[in-house]
Amino acid sequence: MTGIPMRQRVEEYISNLQDEIVDALEKLDPNAPKFKRDSWLRAQGGRGLSCVFAVPVPPAGVAPQDTVLEKGGVNISVVHGMLPPPAIKQMRADHSSIPELQSSVPFFAAGISLVIHPRNPHAPTVHANYRYFEITEPPTEEETAAGKPGKLIAWWFGGGSDLTPSYLYEEDAVHFHRTIKDACDPHGAAVFPTFKKWCDEYFFIPHRGEARGLGGIFFDDLCDEPHKRFGADDARPKTPEEIFAFLKAAGNSFVPSYIPILEKRIRTPSDEHERRWQLVRRGRYVEFNLVYDRGTKFGLMTPGARIESILMSLPETARWEYMSELGTDPESREGKLMEVLKNARDWV
Repeated sequence: MTGIPMRQRVEEYISNLQDEIVDALEKLDPNAPKFKRDSWLRAQGGRGLSCVFAVPVPPAGVAPQDTVLEKGGVNISVVHGMLPPPAIKQMRADHSSIPELQSSVPFFAAGISLVIHPRNPHAPTVHANYRYFEITEPPTEEETAAGKPGKLIAWWFGGGSDLTPSYLYEEDAVHFHRTIKDACDPHGAAVFPTFKKWCDEYFFIPHRGEARGLGGIFFDDLCDEPHKRFGADDARPKTPEEIFAFLKAAGNSFVPSYIPILEKRIRTPSDEHERRWQLVRRGRYVEFNLVYDRGTKFGLMTPGARIESILMSLPETARWEYMSELGTDPESREGKLMEVLKNARDWV
C-alpha cells in the first residue's frame, strides 16, 4: 500500500467517505429529494463532486416540503495547478520548509468538506473537513513524460469536525465529543485535548466575543516538521502514514458522532420563536465563514475557484437583528447556549 502515492490514497479515501455520509443522510429521510450529485472539472486541472441537498422553492403561499435537512452539502475536490505567490506567502507563515518563491509553483490538494443545516431548530448544524495538500517543484522533462509530479517541497494534512446547535442539549455535546475522542485516543493521549482546544480557539468570532458552536476538533498543517506534533508531549514528528491513519480515524467518526443526534432531534416540536433564534444563530455562522475562515479565504484566492462549492457552507436563510434581545436572558434556553459559547467547556 505504501507504494501508492499519498495523493491517490487520499483521493480514494475521501470518495468513499463521501458516499458513506451521503448514504447515511439519505436513509434518514427516504421521502426527501436525493442529494444532487454535481460532477465538475476544473479548467486549470482537477475535478470534484459536489453532493448538495436543497428543496426547490415552492410557489407563493405553498409551504416547503417537510424534510429533515433544509440545506446541506458533502463535497470532494481533487485539484492541481499553479499556486500564485500571494497564496505561497500566506502559507509560509505555517510552513518553514517552504522557500521564499517569487513565481508560481505546482500544487495538489484533495479534500472533503461538508456542512449540514437541518430544518428543525433543535437539530444542530454540523461541519467537517479533511484534506491533504502538496507543493512541488516544476517537473523535469523526464517527470513530465512519465506523468509524475516534480520533487516534493512541502506537504500537510488538516481537518476537523464541529457541532453548532441553536439549542443546548448537553447529552448531544457529550456524545459528539466522546465519539471523536474515542477515534483520537489510539493516536495518543494528547491528541483530542490538543485539537479540541485548537477547535475552540479557531471557531471563535472575535467581534462577537463568542464561539461559533460547541466545538469538536480542528487541526491544520500537520506534517513532519518538528513543531507539527500531536500535542505538547509528543516526542517526535509524525510520518505521513501516521498522520493519514489519524485523519481516516477522525473522518470515519463523523457518521457515528452526528447521525444519532440528528435522528434524536429532527421531530422535536418547535415554534416560530425557536425558528427566529435558529436564523439569528445562522447569521453568526455566516459571519465567521466569510470574515475569518481560512479555507474560505484560500478557496477564493485560488485561480479557477469554484465559488458555488466554496460558499456551499452558507445556510439557505439567516437573520440579523439590530440589538436583538434573544440570548440576553441567562435563564432562557437561548441564554444557556450563549453561556457555553462565551465560556468553552470540556464535554468529556
